[in-house]
Amino acid sequence: MIKEFQYTFEELLIVSEDLTELLGFEDGIVPEPFPEIIQQAIDDAPQFCEIKGGYKVFNSVKINLKEESIQIKDQTFFPTKIVTTQLKESTSAALFICTAGAEITNHANELIAQGDPMLGYIFDVIGSVTVEKAIGKIQKELELELLKLGMNISDRYSPGYCEWDVAEQQYLFPLMPKNFCGVSLSDSSLMNPIKSVSGIIGIGTNLQQKGYQCHWCTDKNCIYGRIKRKNRA
Repeated sequence: MIKEFQYTFEELLIVSEDLTELLGFEDGIVPEPFPEIIQQAIDDAPQFCEIKGGYKVFNSVKINLKEESIQIKDQTFFPTKIVTTQLKESTSAALFICTAGAEITNHANELIAQGDPMLGYIFDVIGSVTVEKAIGKIQKELELELLKLGMNISDRYSPGYCEWDVAEQQYLFPLMPKNFCGVSLSDSSLMNPIKSVSGIIGIGTNLQQKGYQCHWCTDKNCIYGRIKRKNRA
């Protein structure tokens, strides 16, 4: 089963609060003139986004906890213990790809080149939030579809997070239709457009979504993990 989706920026209901922590503002305190600048960027963002995404369901997966591996068809992933443990009850899986499009990054880079690095960074963060919100909606669509069949899903996991080597996207992309949702992968495992995400969601009757447990992960460079660990302190 393959499904594709396309969203408008407005459908994602992005608000300034979605950006402030990622922009480095703590405790909800955003000094002037940033609230107006952030809101104006959100208002302008729709013209720079082409939001697409989708998933492909594979009816048979093999999880090997000892080897910390996941086998889908002829591809074997080694996403480490964090991911394999959470997917151990999976009887099938959905691989996904989602993008905010290329123009949001192009616009951010143009602003930086024109001497406005702050606004450029704001648009860069909007691109990141956009693709995360979009894949969140797609995950919900998958969940509702599978609930009709009495099945549950796991949280979603992506190469590059939870200690999963980003290079393993080289195994994921061959399992998907070529140029799925307009996203391609370079030899160095960089997705184009840049504001894109790929990964896996487990499917099974005994699965449940636990939310992201960032304290499990040792990646100190992940901005989402830094924020969540800080909030737990």
